[in-house]
Amino acid sequence: MDFQILINNLTNPSLLFFVLGIVAVRLKSDLEIPGTSAKFIALYLMLSIGFKGGQELSHSEFEISIIWALLFGLVLSAIVPFYTFFILKGKLGTANAAAISAAYGSISAVTFVAAVSFLENQGVSFGGHMVAVMALMEAPAIISGVILLRKFSENKGSGGMKNTVIHAFTNGSVLLILGSLVIGLIADEKQAEGIKPFVTDIFKGFLAVFLLDMGINSGRKLKTFFKNGYFSTLFAILVPLFNGCVVAILSYWIVSEPGDRFIFSILAASASYIAVPAAMKLANPAADEGLYIPMALAITFPFNITLGMPIYWIIIQLF
Repeated sequence: MDFQILINNLTNPSLLFFVLGIVAVRLKSDLEIPGTSAKFIALYLMLSIGFKGGQELSHSEFEISIIWALLFGLVLSAIVPFYTFFILKGKLGTANAAAISAAYGSISAVTFVAAVSFLENQGVSFGGHMVAVMALMEAPAIISGVILLRKFSENKGSGGMKNTVIHAFTNGSVLLILGSLVIGLIADEKQAEGIKPFVTDIFKGFLAVFLLDMGINSGRKLKTFFKNGYFSTLFAILVPLFNGCVVAILSYWIVSEPGDRFIFSILAASASYIAVPAAMKLANPAADEGLYIPMALAITFPFNITLGMPIYWIIIQLF
């Protein structure tokens, strides 16, 4: 096993800024990123990833492998909630199980951004169509979670299935990623060069500031979360690890490029703490946000960007 990959990831400046955010909270510092600034940086990261993905896709030949990749992502997002739901239902109840399973079937766009940075540090490229895969994996998990809620709970939630599906696809991050992807795909190449410094050169700097803010937010949620016991903590580590490792192997038969396989692994291992909570407020108001948001944000996200990504990458190298 190549531990140098792990060491390199743990000493990545962006990751260290994330740790700094947690340390600041523990020290009761008044360090804080203004909410408007954090929102702008999040929008910038989504725009940059989407646009660059569209540019990459415009230079690629459309092949059957792209269709297979899109289908694999959709199926993966839809089926993960079904097996995780039954692991959670007995311990945390139907409403919480539906929300958490939807979160872990869906994806974290911020983890995707961190994964892109990881691949850049390794000097590995990935297909532009993987941005579309990421965006499309938000909705199926939400729909699966709502189906499970309606099947096993007396409290069906106030949002209809149609409204939930619409909400999943019109979520701000999903819409911006897909829209930026389309713009990057159809933009004139010479004109696109004009904004290249904006979407490329300053990307890692903005990522570092954003992860600092994520560290601060994660640190604030940890204390409350640990009051819920060890089951949810173990789930938030072991289930993503299992998903990421399995997909790191299975993706060998779907895509050939190591970078694409790594993206699939991190998408399978990540958990949504933006799109799913927004949808669950409508469809599943009985679920405890103080449980499933910290699971995704304060446990799974740090695990993936510290230990998870090197583990998935090593597995891909072995298989």
